Amino acid sequence: MSFESDAIVDRRRLRRKLTFWRVLAALVAIVALITVGVMSTPSARRAVTGAGTIARISINGLIRSDRQRVAALERLGKSSTAAVIVHINSPGGTTAGAEELYDSLMRLKAKKPLVVVVEGLAASGGYIAALAADHIIAQQTSLVGSIGVLFQYPNFSGLLKTVGVQVEEVKSSPLKASPNGYEPTSPEARAALDALVKDSYAWFRGLVQGRRAMNDAQLEKVADGRVFTGRQALGLKLIDQLGDEKTAVAWLVSAKKVKPNLPVQDFKLSPRFGDLTFLRATASLTLDALGLGTIARRIERAGVAQSMDQLGLDGMLALWQPAASH
Repeated sequence: MSFESDAIVDRRRLRRKLTFWRVLAALVAIVALITVGVMSTPSARRAVTGAGTIARISINGLIRSDRQRVAALERLGKSSTAAVIVHINSPGGTTAGAEELYDSLMRLKAKKPLVVVVEGLAASGGYIAALAADHIIAQQTSLVGSIGVLFQYPNFSGLLKTVGVQVEEVKSSPLKASPNGYEPTSPEARAALDALVKDSYAWFRGLVQGRRAMNDAQLEKVADGRVFTGRQALGLKLIDQLGDEKTAVAWLVSAKKVKPNLPVQDFKLSPRFGDLTFLRATASLTLDALGLGTIARRIERAGVAQSMDQLGLDGMLALWQPAASH
């Protein structure tokens, strides 16, 4: 009987210790979240740039409409930073997102000297963003261009016919919700889409011709959807100079009279919480520490689902997509 009592006391003591460490782990996670939140405030982001600095901003990956990015660029325009270097490494994205980014950069350029550096890729919507700069720099092997737009949609009509599924619908007019992917695209729907693509393409061409001061013959050489290396792009007037960030700084000093030897510092276009990756990871670790592993696994799966959802792009695209090998 005494042995059983001792065992019960030991188990209770062990349970109290385990609860203590779980609570401690949760408190550490909470403190970490608060710290990151403080570092993510606009005042913290503004503090990294000032009159004695050049701001470095990065445009990476797919370009979509982004109100946080627009607001961040507006804050940068109101700051006392001396100049801005925009690093671009993007295959493009939606035409609406690229136009929004271009407009934001144009407003920023009206307030600050601005130069673009193409790191690996500035294609389609990525090149639209680059056009906001009066001076575009690229490395010799960077890829630049892909002037064009597209509208893509899957067509499952053949598959549905094979499995014996027919989708029925009632709509107000023949072109409503067309194409829908459930039936072959009608000539009328294809013509309507063709008109959309041609109109957006004409806008893109006009933007390139105006911003890069090209005549019609020069524009025709670059506006067939191809990408060009930095070396090729220089001769075709798509860029102004070969080089990197040091080249950009030298141009700012010589052409825009920016003070030499100013440090270049990052300016974040989105909060550090961003897509909440850090928040999810910390919450997952905290729940694990508290013995709630099942909930932690659900949080991790939700993060994967959100990442997969971000792969989708809606609307007209200004996007470079290399052909898949067969």
